Amino acid sequence: MADVPIGLDWTRAAPEGAEGPGPWIEVAFGPDDLVHLRETSAPENVVTTTRKKWDAFVLGVQAGEFDHFAELDGQYATP
Repeated sequence: MADVPIGLDWTRAAPEGAEGPGPWIEVAFGPDDLVHLRETSAPENVVTTTRKKWDAFVLGVQAGEFDHFAELDGQYATP
């Protein structure tokens, strides 16, 4: 795993107007085209990926490739 640089600018992915500690996912773009992700409830656990892989993931989300993971009426949809 890559070392996580100090002083990253973390962006919280929370619904607009959401308050409290979450848990929320946070994303930070670091040097060397690395993207770091963590959960607010365990900020010491950081997942690191490349910008290229992150961009591919975001395009997949936008295209609906992961919609089957969405929660529906309290139940997770199955493919």
